[in-house]
Amino acid sequence: MEVFFATSNKGKADEAALILGKAGATVRQFPFEYRELRSDSLEEIARDAVMEAHRRCKKPVFVEDSGLFIDAFPGFPGTFSAWVQRKIGNEGILKLMAGTKERSARFEACIAFNAGRSVSVFRGVCEGSIASEARGSGGFGYDPIFVPKGHPQTFAENKELKNNVSHRYKALLEFSKSLASMR
Repeated sequence: MEVFFATSNKGKADEAALILGKAGATVRQFPFEYRELRSDSLEEIARDAVMEAHRRCKKPVFVEDSGLFIDAFPGFPGTFSAWVQRKIGNEGILKLMAGTKERSARFEACIAFNAGRSVSVFRGVCEGSIASEARGSGGFGYDPIFVPKGHPQTFAENKELKNNVSHRYKALLEFSKSLASMR
């Protein structure tokens, strides 16, 4: 089965191709620029985006939306994670959290798939915490400050760890099970 990933991020497309390829799917990147719906719901954003992506692509297509949710600041940065990353970055998050004992956080991912009939949604969550300082040089975004639960390293310190426990990996794994059943 051939599916299109509506994203402008080649790294995300390559990651999806690797995981979904194991389910027998061929992933093609569909470059997609879109004025994203503003919402507190990853699912609502992903559903809206995949409807537009399908309208443009006219093929089986999926989108992925994700966010970092810090428990000390309920819902923040959440669906505004990319905007917050651009505006204040990891240093800004660390400054906001200075003196905060509650450092638990989670990454959430939501994949929405549309083959023309209906929209299916797949979720992935990675629990963890915010480090007290940025560590590591790998990855992107919040990877240098996010420590997944049960591990001592940030995602930026260990790319293999991220590839095996991340929110996106978990959502793609659920999606791959659905694709495998469609064959």
